Amino acid sequence: MSDAATKNLTDKATYERLQKDVTAVKNDIAALTEQITDALNSFAGTATKQARRGYRQARANAEQAVDDMSERGGAMMEAAHDAATSIEETLEDAITQRPLATVALALGIGFLIGVTWRR
Repeated sequence: MSDAATKNLTDKATYERLQKDVTAVKNDIAALTEQITDALNSFAGTATKQARRGYRQARANAEQAVDDMSERGGAMMEAAHDAATSIEETLEDAITQRPLATVALALGIGFLIGVTWRR
């Protein structure tokens, strides 16, 4: 064989080997791309689940806070009502037991308010 024919066979063998290598690299890149896509989809699914879980937890916390405030508000209203009832009963007892002293006290308070408003 001549040098040109040997070179042509060598170039053809090298080209075929190179073509096989390029095909193998393309297949590796395709497989890697598929793995990265799967990993990103898995990550996105996990992130979505965590976001939903966080939203549900925040909502539950907000509902609990509203419930707590409602209970506290109800308890405060009940305490205010009890205090008003107690004051009313105390005043009623005082008026019943000392009617003249109560009238004198009311007149005195009225006089003081009148004097204060004049100034």
